[in-house]
Amino acid sequence: MGVIETGKLKPAGVAKAPKVADARPIPGLPLGTILGGDCVEAMRTLPDNSVDLVFADPPYNLQLGGDLNRPDGSQVDAVTDHWDQFDSFRAYDEFTRAWLAEAHRVLKPDGSLWVIGSYHNIFRVGAAVQDMGFWILNDIIWRKTNPMPNFKGTRFTNAHETLIWASMGEKSRYHFNYRAMKTLNDELQMRSDWVMPICSGSERLKEDGKKAHPTQKPESLLYRVLLATTEAGDVVLDPFFGTGTTGAVAKRLGRQWVGCEREEFYQNIAYKRIEKELPLDESALKTMQSRKSAPRVAFGTLVETGQIAPGTKVFDKKRRWVAIVRADGSLDCNGQTGSIHSLGKDLQGAPSCNGWTFWHYEKGGEVVQIDAARQLHLLASED
Repeated sequence: MGVIETGKLKPAGVAKAPKVADARPIPGLPLGTILGGDCVEAMRTLPDNSVDLVFADPPYNLQLGGDLNRPDGSQVDAVTDHWDQFDSFRAYDEFTRAWLAEAHRVLKPDGSLWVIGSYHNIFRVGAAVQDMGFWILNDIIWRKTNPMPNFKGTRFTNAHETLIWASMGEKSRYHFNYRAMKTLNDELQMRSDWVMPICSGSERLKEDGKKAHPTQKPESLLYRVLLATTEAGDVVLDPFFGTGTTGAVAKRLGRQWVGCEREEFYQNIAYKRIEKELPLDESALKTMQSRKSAPRVAFGTLVETGQIAPGTKVFDKKRRWVAIVRADGSLDCNGQTGSIHSLGKDLQGAPSCNGWTFWHYEKGGEVVQIDAARQLHLLASED
């Protein structure tokens, strides 16, 4: 089951050659469009077998009773919207099965499904995913570095959410950029527990001084999902589009997207957001098809959080070599590729290289080591 890289076993879901996206347009597939109205009805307008990946952030059915207040009496801006309210668990289950059935229909045979949720809904959704014929490949734990406290002190702080990654069936092929994920994680195999902050700061969209959406997901989360399981040109469908995080990251990474969102308020915000997004240069989108060092922060973390953007030029102190940062955190120096450590080692013909201090880049008119960005990230994570 799934992807087990060992001995003579050929991973069931890994293609023999890198996947090449079909550039031909699919009739009836409204790329770059947010479909309004009920998501199930909107998905029914899409052609069969037309989508490479579905990323779903459905209502969590939080069942909140009354307002949530901080110890100082101020109100927490939590999810109290009508779209998260269902009359019963049965009603929520019926809704879940309906949109999952459409997701299964529109996905290509080698496509895959991602669903994110909390303890309120993810177990019910997971059962429905299996009942629908999907095959669960991983459950990913997103551990939040800055979760909201449990203000009442009656439970543990809820510091994580769960993502389900599933293929179309037990025997179905699926796409997984294993080496790109390993490179993103400084040449260590990517684990199923992802440590990332919640959406905050300048990334948090606001309208009239308030959160535009109560459950906006961080772009780094979608960056990793799309980089891991799609290729440039692939079509990504988000049935619960919200303020367009999936669309913005898809555009940046050269993927096509379609969204479903019934709230016109969110639609307008999403369109404006995606319009401002710039796709990465083709050379920066190439990812590693390959190697071990483990600092506290992976270089890929700085890339997926935008602290050192793909396409950035990095160079050694004497500027003998100039390399381009690619989407998975690998570097390309005139066609020679590798991680920050292995490429620096190979270029110098040295037995080893500390890429953090070897590579530099320009920031604000000054030349700094890429390690400076790592230290800033560490400081921010401690806040």
